Amino acid sequence: MKIEHFDYFLPKESIAQHPSQRRDASRLMVVNRRTQAVMHGHFRELPEFLATLAPGAAMFRNTVRVLKARLKAQRSQGGAVECFLLRPTQDTQSWWCLLRPGKKLPVGACFGVEDIFSAKVLEKSLCGEALVRFETSLSVPQLAAQIGELPLPPYIERPQGPSVEDELRYNTVYAQADKTRAVAAPTAGLHFTPELIRTLEDKGHPFYNLTLDVGLGTFAPIQSAHIEDHTIHIEPYEIPQATRLALHSTQRPRLAVGTTTLRSLESYHRQTPQPEPGDYHGQAGIYIFPPFSAFHVEGLLTNFHLPRSTLLCLVSAFLTPGSTEGVSWLQALYAEALSLDYRFYSYGDAMLIV
Repeated sequence: MKIEHFDYFLPKESIAQHPSQRRDASRLMVVNRRTQAVMHGHFRELPEFLATLAPGAAMFRNTVRVLKARLKAQRSQGGAVECFLLRPTQDTQSWWCLLRPGKKLPVGACFGVEDIFSAKVLEKSLCGEALVRFETSLSVPQLAAQIGELPLPPYIERPQGPSVEDELRYNTVYAQADKTRAVAAPTAGLHFTPELIRTLEDKGHPFYNLTLDVGLGTFAPIQSAHIEDHTIHIEPYEIPQATRLALHSTQRPRLAVGTTTLRSLESYHRQTPQPEPGDYHGQAGIYIFPPFSAFHVEGLLTNFHLPRSTLLCLVSAFLTPGSTEGVSWLQALYAEALSLDYRFYSYGDAMLIV
């Protein structure tokens, strides 16, 4: 399939620069795959929509927390450095990073912040990543929490850096502190409030947790002429035993909160189809595009995604499993959203597909 099928024009003013005043005040497009009916409401009305379309649905969510991955420092010879934390190695004080200016930081170069940390470049990969060893009394996540900046997506314009609002809103209310290792938020979950979660639980919708470490690959556009030729990024994930047991239950519909959750679940089902005891740790390298058919959930909550992205491919496939008709349907849904002034991307509005 040509990449042009997954392209669309998005006016700059449709890209949400700030979250809605309340998390659950964002708008919600509801798509019924069986009847092809489309409804419009607000996210706070999710319990009412589910009562009709997916009564008793189990909600699976990604509890990862965004790491303040952008560190500002100085080279030992002088000059500013930006170190973007990507992922740790088995040695937790050594991380793969992106460095700027990379050419001035070869293997052996040192940088840091006086009295806080020093770091040394140990290795460089062919794709431009640098293996960096940090010398500090803190763990690297603690260091990032102390001096780092939130890595907001490039389409959210913050010339002065992340704001207080971003500090409060660019994480889900259920993000777990001990899972602070993502470089982007699982944005479909940003719409939930504690009150809405309690309402859903009271109405018979249990929540189950998993963690996928969202990486920079989630923003990588498809560069190949045909989507099948794209190489998908890989992200680590873990699924607790309670969540695994719920996944294998057929007693109620299953709903994935976000594409990161769906990607974890589908990777898991291909790697270990049986509910074995214990937590599961895996690598999500699955690439979902039409006419993918073997989904293991009945519903998906998601935001509106970038053109030419793997996430757009995933949503197209979920709309019409086993068919490519979801490609044109998604184009029509996005056109309708634009005509109704929906807000797009991380801080934008949401879509429920059931």
